[in-house]
Amino acid sequence: MFGLLGRNSVRCSRQIAASRNFSSIQELKKTPLFDYHVEKGGKMVDFAGWALPVSYPDLSHVESHLHTRKGVSIFDVSHMLQLHIHGKDRIKFIESILVADVESLAENTGTLSLMTNENGGIIDDCIVHKSSAGFLNLVCNAGCADKDLAHITERCSAAVSAGLDVAVEVKPAHSLIAVQGPQMQTVLQEGLQDDLSKLYFNHTALVDVWGIPCRVTRCGYTGEDGVEISVPDDRVVELVERLMGTSDEVKLAGLGARDSLRLEAGLCLYGNDIDETTTPVEGTLMWTISKRRRAARDFPGANRIMEQFLAKPRTGKRRVGVIVDKAPARPHYPVLNMEGEVIGEVTSGSPSPCSGKNIAMAYVDNKYIKNGTPLQVQVRKRVFSATKVAMPFVPTQYYNPPK
Repeated sequence: MFGLLGRNSVRCSRQIAASRNFSSIQELKKTPLFDYHVEKGGKMVDFAGWALPVSYPDLSHVESHLHTRKGVSIFDVSHMLQLHIHGKDRIKFIESILVADVESLAENTGTLSLMTNENGGIIDDCIVHKSSAGFLNLVCNAGCADKDLAHITERCSAAVSAGLDVAVEVKPAHSLIAVQGPQMQTVLQEGLQDDLSKLYFNHTALVDVWGIPCRVTRCGYTGEDGVEISVPDDRVVELVERLMGTSDEVKLAGLGARDSLRLEAGLCLYGNDIDETTTPVEGTLMWTISKRRRAARDFPGANRIMEQFLAKPRTGKRRVGVIVDKAPARPHYPVLNMEGEVIGEVTSGSPSPCSGKNIAMAYVDNKYIKNGTPLQVQVRKRVFSATKVAMPFVPTQYYNPPK
């Protein structure tokens, strides 16, 4: 997962591969913010076939991470796949490929969900929102975009052949930026006539931001309060410049900080922490499946998933949080019990900029999932003490309605 960014920095996703020369970067897919990133000194790298900034010269990776936790940062996530699902049978269709209870969502709200295969494995994790404009908005990972679009299109064709009224549209000519951190609301409110304090976590709205038509969704993948803004390609630079102009404390951030922020928040990176061989039970993601969907068992792989979930005692593996003494853990490092037996493997790991501890996600045998369980992690030829802990590693700050 991680490529070295610096002597004292955490590491980024294994999908991030530094380019040897600028010409190879030019061959990659580019977001509409590419020239802006280059102008601002962004260190451009290959991420899932896209040229994206891993960092900027004004802040180190760790400084950018910490700034997001106390201020506000802008991330370019325009490489992600944005889809609209149309038709009167759109909810029935989307529930045939996702585990989410979309039917029960209020208008203009959404949730994280999972696209599963017939074996219960996770094809991708994505965000789905129910728009009052009469369609569903779906955002999928860039690294899975091609297979997701092929899968959804194939399933849509089959649904239409079976008589359903549904259509899939790739959202045309729209970029996506994530504005994350505790100062987000103060910064973004300057560009809004609407009261941003009334937009809660996982709620979405069509609004003008400094006169630019946008979809603003209160979400993000850092664990902080934040929004993701879908904005026309030809106005995204204008929007970023307006945001940057509100305060010197608004900073651009890259893939390096985004990866370490999501790890502290206990959020999965597809391809590392979840994939088509892991189920929602194994990935500790059963919270994404409501009681109604569990009872109906009407999503792909439901029988296998529910058999795992209801098994007593549970067997197999489980995704857990681990803190390692003295040495950072990296993907594929073996996790051992106190007898020295291999009982799992690290999938993500780095030093935590906020806590200073070496944090990691790992899959371990179900016998070792109790908080406080002593473990060991093999780091190259040495073995270091470790402890199973709850996630997130850093408390999340999502903006929820008052209770």
